[in-house]
Amino acid sequence: MPKQKTHSASKKRFTRSKGGKLFHEMSNFWHKNVKKSPKAKRHARKSKQLTGGLEKMITRMIGKKQR
Repeated sequence: MPKQKTHSASKKRFTRSKGGKLFHEMSNFWHKNVKKSPKAKRHARKSKQLTGGLEKMITRMIGKKQR
């Protein structure tokens, strides 16, 4: 059976930490950010962790190795 290819769009959007956790940036956050509070913008700069079923699905797309 052939190897599964890496999903190109997913590898651009998700990163894996050295500990194996999956992270992503918040989508569409900088849209209309004039109204947003400084605290909300500050928290948006950090990457968010993926868990559960989504993590399993993305892991299948990008592989288990650290990227």
